[in-house]
Amino acid sequence: MKLTPSKINLFLFSKLPSAWLCGVRLKTLNEEACTTTVTHKWINQNPFHSMYFAVQAMAAELSTGAIVMKEIKESGEKISMLVQENSSAFHKKAKGKITFICEDTELVKTNIKDCLSSPDGQKFWMTSIAKNNKGEVVSEFKFQWTIRKK
Repeated sequence: MKLTPSKINLFLFSKLPSAWLCGVRLKTLNEEACTTTVTHKWINQNPFHSMYFAVQAMAAELSTGAIVMKEIKESGEKISMLVQENSSAFHKKAKGKITFICEDTELVKTNIKDCLSSPDGQKFWMTSIAKNNKGEVVSEFKFQWTIRKK
């Protein structure tokens, strides 16, 4: 069964309800990139009239993690995945609709191939860039994923 945005959004609803309630949604998942969105609303705001950083982190992590999930599924192998570290930088207040994009698909494919031949697994960093409706960079997130063959 192919992973699609609607299936992953259903997964969010059932397994990560806080992300769903805050408005995090996966929009596209293909061979080049993964895009997620979240819109600034009352439920995901901070005291400074913008989006709470943790909501941004959920959307950013999903944009990286969905790629890892997709590539693991397409490999046909049993592989575990986990975030080991993360870092972030905030450049502007997040207001309105924020779009997160990760374009590290080839990096993930390479690491999955390497993971299958290594008993120690692999570690790699993925980046998600968040932009507002004007195309301005709002924030940047980096996640270090670890994968290991089960």
